[in-house]
Amino acid sequence: MHYVKEKDVSGIELPGRVWKKLIGPEDGGCRNMIFGVVTFPPGSDPGTHKHEREDEIIYVISGRGETRVGSRVYPLEPGVTVFTEPGVEHGVKTLGDDPLELISVFSPPVKPGSYDKK
Repeated sequence: MHYVKEKDVSGIELPGRVWKKLIGPEDGGCRNMIFGVVTFPPGSDPGTHKHEREDEIIYVISGRGETRVGSRVYPLEPGVTVFTEPGVEHGVKTLGDDPLELISVFSPPVKPGSYDKK
């Protein structure tokens, strides 16, 4: 078992966003996934990337934006969930004046940012 409060977790600064890992392989024995909260500031557009092995699920907590998955663009708003398979190019862009905050889950676990284009 692992218990954590988001306010007690330091974020990882990545291009166009801050990633807070709440649960992962290093914590409490969670071997098969990593779970975190990601905040994209207003105007953020870090571009697209893909994961070679990992499934990714995001769930929007607050803010507005859009996600590009393959050749399609979908709106992001609170309550929206998106699943992206391994090998599919995708990315998130913030729209509006507020940050976009979402939950991100990867399985198998991935090091946040290791998939960003260099």
